Amino acid sequence: MRISDSFVVKAPRERVWTLIRNPAVMVPCIPGCKAISEVTPTLYKATIGMSVGPISASFNVEVEIVSERAPEEVTSRTRGEEGTRASTVSAESRLILESTNGGETIVHYSSDVNVTGRLGKFGLGMMKKKAESLGRDFAASFRERAEGQEPT
Repeated sequence: MRISDSFVVKAPRERVWTLIRNPAVMVPCIPGCKAISEVTPTLYKATIGMSVGPISASFNVEVEIVSERAPEEVTSRTRGEEGTRASTVSAESRLILESTNGGETIVHYSSDVNVTGRLGKFGLGMMKKKAESLGRDFAASFRERAEGQEPT
């Protein structure tokens, strides 16, 4: 399933980049994220909970930064499974930050996501709607932090 979208943040690209690369900032922005820990500068472990229809799941995931060009682009690979191994998730994601003439940043993101197991049985339509909803929630939360006066 391919998910892609973009949103505008009223902050310079360098600030947006710094916040996106900061796990402490990202935890409250990612819907369902309970924790992120940095294993290395390019490998993170996270616990993420989600519900699709009547099924709730908690995933232990690893996010590996495959490549990055600061402050423009980052490509990552995510793999994880539910504690009971009833569902697995994998994703190849790309994030591009584009500066505007007005000092804002357009955040473009795209992911190729694969969900198997009990959550994967819900079908593409329901999973895509859920992913789009999570993307909107992330954008709103991140925008609020990035546009605020919190230190980076």
